[in-house]
Amino acid sequence: MMGMAKPKKKVRTKGKGAYVCRRCGRVGYGIIRKYDLYLCRSCFLEVAPLMGWKKYE
Repeated sequence: MMGMAKPKKKVRTKGKGAYVCRRCGRVGYGIIRKYDLYLCRSCFLEVAPLMGWKKYE
């Protein structure tokens, strides 16, 4: 079986697996894409105060 290469994985351009968190690498839903953040919800909650975001009640 020498010379047989594995097929390359298809790169996702749409849907659930297309976007990943820039900080932790989580794939799927819960990614905040607005303003080109590309952070998951949990990472956004940790980093938001450092970026100047405030929580309104």
